Amino acid sequence: MDDEWVTLAVLGRARGIRGEVTAFALSKPERYASLREVFLFPEGSRREVESAWFHDNRLVLKFRGVDTMSDAELLTGCEVRVPRAERVPPAPGEYFESDLIGCEVVERDGGASLGRVTALQDAGSSGVLEVEGGLLIPFVRAICVAIEPEARRIVVDLPVGLKELYQA
Repeated sequence: MDDEWVTLAVLGRARGIRGEVTAFALSKPERYASLREVFLFPEGSRREVESAWFHDNRLVLKFRGVDTMSDAELLTGCEVRVPRAERVPPAPGEYFESDLIGCEVVERDGGASLGRVTALQDAGSSGVLEVEGGLLIPFVRAICVAIEPEARRIVVDLPVGLKELYQA
């Protein structure tokens, strides 16, 4: 199942002649320094990471046994994943997007359910929670007053008029 895995990067093109491959990083740069073993999808093959570093803000990975440009080209488009249990815990006040999806959103006053989070949209410094039915809620502490991914719940204190913007 895909929910048992966390995608850390998506492999791009071969870099150089030694089997290195560029990657689009999906985590913080420091995450890749300790990367030792990953799984490449869609095939699910296990790969040992010889090295990981950034060059011109682009992640570069070198896998054991991938020693030529031709070997590296075969990996283009693969997702670099680790088992969910191996993900690095977020810092206090930070959350994994995957942990927010599916959380029930309830109003602080009265406890009415507004639906479940279906997506998190990128909106610059803070994201926007997309809730069933099209409701968009800024993902900021002033509005999301209790974020409880372990309880699958987010308590919100909506600004006056926000909910009405999305009602037909």
